[in-house]
Amino acid sequence: MVRVVAPNYLKKDSVEKAAPLFREMIAATRKEDGCIEYRLFTDPKNPAVFVFIEEWTSQEALDRHCASEHFKRIIPQIGALCEKPGDATVLHEEFK
Repeated sequence: MVRVVAPNYLKKDSVEKAAPLFREMIAATRKEDGCIEYRLFTDPKNPAVFVFIEEWTSQEALDRHCASEHFKRIIPQIGALCEKPGDATVLHEEFK
């Protein structure tokens, strides 16, 4: 199993612009083979910070996700609305 924690640090004036992109990304990704969980959270102390928490069946499933049309199209659009780059962390489960 693979988990991903992927924060997005939006510019404060970009939150409303990002909302439809986040919604589209979530809807498309949840339909992918190998996606166990794909959720988006916000930081209550900073409403411009959005964090994807993802769970995938395997690294291969995550790799397919990163190569998908919607990922390659939407993630750069979200990135353009960010004040700084995100620092996604990929975690592999040990000691099952």
